[in-house]
Amino acid sequence: MIIIEKEQVRQLLTPEKCIKAMKEAFVDLESGRYTMPLRSINVMPNTAKFGFMPAWVGDFYGAKVISAYAPNMGTKYPSHIGYVILYESEHSTVAAMVEAGSITEIRTGCASAVATELLARRDAHTMALIGAGAQARSHMAAISLVRDITHVTVYDIRTEAAQKFAEETKSLYGVEVTVCGSVEEAVKAADIICTLCPSRDAYLTRDMVKSGVHINAVGTFTPATREVASDLVAASRLYSDYTESTVKESGEYLVPLQEGLIGEDHIRGSVGELLLGKAEGRVSDDDITIFDALGLAVEDVASAKLVYLEAVKA
Repeated sequence: MIIIEKEQVRQLLTPEKCIKAMKEAFVDLESGRYTMPLRSINVMPNTAKFGFMPAWVGDFYGAKVISAYAPNMGTKYPSHIGYVILYESEHSTVAAMVEAGSITEIRTGCASAVATELLARRDAHTMALIGAGAQARSHMAAISLVRDITHVTVYDIRTEAAQKFAEETKSLYGVEVTVCGSVEEAVKAADIICTLCPSRDAYLTRDMVKSGVHINAVGTFTPATREVASDLVAASRLYSDYTESTVKESGEYLVPLQEGLIGEDHIRGSVGELLLGKAEGRVSDDDITIFDALGLAVEDVASAKLVYLEAVKA
């Protein structure tokens, strides 16, 4: 058994490799080759969300055990802390413990990149990021591989975090980044929007965005939390990372369903079904598409498998 910490994860789990692994994981989950029990998330007395996320990915299986603690955002402590425990399937021995925060960060941006590649307009060049933390960096790295991003807008309640992100991004990618004073300002002209905040209440509404936009809704993952308002969800073509999880866990879907603004058939399909040709994606340039990303255990375990095999090979 080996322990792989975040520095090595970042070296081995490149966005290029991770995007490929996410496509394979989405397809294998929909095809039944991978299996994933519903995750368990419990809120601790200190408000931390403590999660156990198991999955079987063929020759390996395992679980991410992680604490998501929002008060750590903007401090020296990471907001996601834990490990993916990876077992080999033949004898069920522990193969590795892989640092989970870095895996979560990288695979989340790469999952959104897969959805963006499938759903965003081909001429999408401008991107808005709501939140300027680790996920903003992950999404910039991954989505720039599937679309030619020429301008980025960013909003964060911590202006200094947005300024730091803008400086880093311009240096790394040569892309102009505008720091905005509000969500409305950031998203009004964007072709792609990534909502990356652990918000309880929706803040992105239909009147804020233009027709044809693609939205990656990433920051929330419980039935009572959401970033995208009901009117925008109702006006969109909605896609899941895995529909079985979305109908049980997603506030983006469940709240407008309870309000009677959408029906149970509002989810057009999953990313895996899009990749398999079992679901229809964007129909017109004016369609608003939303990828509702809860984050899947198969993404974590498949990423840990990739990191482990790369580490052994190295």
